[in-house]
Amino acid sequence: MPSSAPADAAAPADRLTATLIGGTAVLMWATLALFTTWTGRVPPFLLVGLSFTVATVLFAAKWAVQGRALGPLVRLPGRVWLLGVGGLFGYHFFYYTALKTAPPAEAGLIAYLWPLLIVLFSSLLPGERLRWFHAAGALMGFAGAALLITGGGALALRGNFALGYGAALVCALTWSGYSVLSRRFAEVPSDSVGGFCAVTALLGYLCHFLLEPAGWPTAASEWVAVVLLGLGPVGLAFFTWDHGVKRGDIRALGAFSYAAPLISTVLLVIFGRAAATAVLALAAALITGGAILAAQELIRSAGRKR
Repeated sequence: MPSSAPADAAAPADRLTATLIGGTAVLMWATLALFTTWTGRVPPFLLVGLSFTVATVLFAAKWAVQGRALGPLVRLPGRVWLLGVGGLFGYHFFYYTALKTAPPAEAGLIAYLWPLLIVLFSSLLPGERLRWFHAAGALMGFAGAALLITGGGALALRGNFALGYGAALVCALTWSGYSVLSRRFAEVPSDSVGGFCAVTALLGYLCHFLLEPAGWPTAASEWVAVVLLGLGPVGLAFFTWDHGVKRGDIRALGAFSYAAPLISTVLLVIFGRAAATAVLALAAALITGGAILAAQELIRSAGRKR
């Protein structure tokens, strides 16, 4: 039966390693915006279908090389499939719905409550305790992300965009809930993410055909960007994130997740798609400081080990 025991009973060294592995997902998600800009005018849900198809092929290749059968994956409990597909597809569905029905800055900021919610919800897990530095670090990260998303300007939430704001909030709740509840199924192997990717790809195509105009990639560079998305931020990232939230320090991972918009902005600056500003520097200080503060237990454990 699914259990959180392996995660809760993990040795400090294993917990640190799992946290670092989970942190690579954040680094890969930081490339999402850059790769997406390279896909041209490909509609969002079609991009979900295409990129998750690449991710599915990646996982299928891994299974083939390892000689693993698909039977155990197909026979996973229904609640595991519901959580996995609901997390991966649900996040993208509500995120793109929010962006279509509300101003991007406001919708993006509300959606990016999920790292803070992960830190707060983690206190409900067996063996976990929320300390002041976890919450303070996550709040610092959120403040930094808010600076990046708004550019330092003020936000004005308007009632006529309530549907979009609501979708953004559901988006944040979906991903934070998926991440925290995954800890309850720590015995389910992370390879199960490949199956979730396959179903998410099918649902992405369905939403594209029902809700969007056609707009397949036309240039070779756009197809390359789709493949890069599927290999990194949409493929391997979900695998390493699953491992991290099940066996690592989920509170530190939540706070560190705010590094994704920071690194993403830096990449856009490097590739000439955004400008370096004082707001970026302040956001960097807040996010970095918040991540260090929230990871105090890991840092102390590593120090004691040395």
